[in-house]
Amino acid sequence: MGSGWHEWPLVIFTVFGQCVAGALIVAGFAWLRENDARGRQRIVRSMFFLWLVMGIGFVASVLHLGSPLRAFNSLNRVGESGLSNEIAAGSLFFAVGGFWWLVTVLGKMPAALGKIWLVMSMVLGVVFVWAMTRVYQIDTVPTWHNGYTTLSFFLTMLLGGPLFAALLMRIAKTPFKGRVAAWVSVVALVASVAAVVLQTHSLGTIHSSVQQANTLVPEYGSLQVWRIILLAAGLGCWQCALMRRKVPTLQGLALGTLLVVAGELIGRGVFYGLHMTTGMAIAG
Repeated sequence: MGSGWHEWPLVIFTVFGQCVAGALIVAGFAWLRENDARGRQRIVRSMFFLWLVMGIGFVASVLHLGSPLRAFNSLNRVGESGLSNEIAAGSLFFAVGGFWWLVTVLGKMPAALGKIWLVMSMVLGVVFVWAMTRVYQIDTVPTWHNGYTTLSFFLTMLLGGPLFAALLMRIAKTPFKGRVAAWVSVVALVASVAAVVLQTHSLGTIHSSVQQANTLVPEYGSLQVWRIILLAAGLGCWQCALMRRKVPTLQGLALGTLLVVAGELIGRGVFYGLHMTTGMAIAG
């Protein structure tokens, strides 16, 4: 029992990967809509941080596996194993998106092909997040085998991704209102709160002959409260500036991104802390 931080490599990998996938979609749309060639180049250069964060996530995942060789061996069951599919989808997303970025930042990517390649990378990001969710749909782990797992993973993408993208646009000094993206994140926050309330009730119905699911993480309530506070504060750093019709500052967006990521790291730690091998487990 605990907060789930014993699985910190997976906590980092999943949260970072989902935030990068979401950020690439928002930043990608901004790049596609940018008509000025210099503006596009500034956006692409700022996207370096996407692949830096994604690289950190993959390093963390390798630490969980123990060695890079195990990561390669896990690809032997692509199509049969959720873990293999996740690694394959993540590697493909990283490779395709990273290649697009490298060739584009060097100015070697033809305009028409670059748009197609970018859209393909954005789609692969969604596929990557979906593949992550499938890893944890294990029928012998009733605390994970439900819609809350899938919902939480995609909500992380919608909470952290747009704010991370807004930060990149500010780094690139590119006009980016991002009102739609900001409100998407606010809706995702409301959905996260609702999911916590509903899942709290659901955990009370899952038990084994010796253990109740809602006792797996003793500080479940307080951790979720802190998570929501951090998420709200992080999005507030962005949303408040937009509501006052002001351009969000670089410092504000950076702080907001850190707060949201910190909140989601707490939430993901709780998720791993809820691991419950069944045996005699019963979902009531």
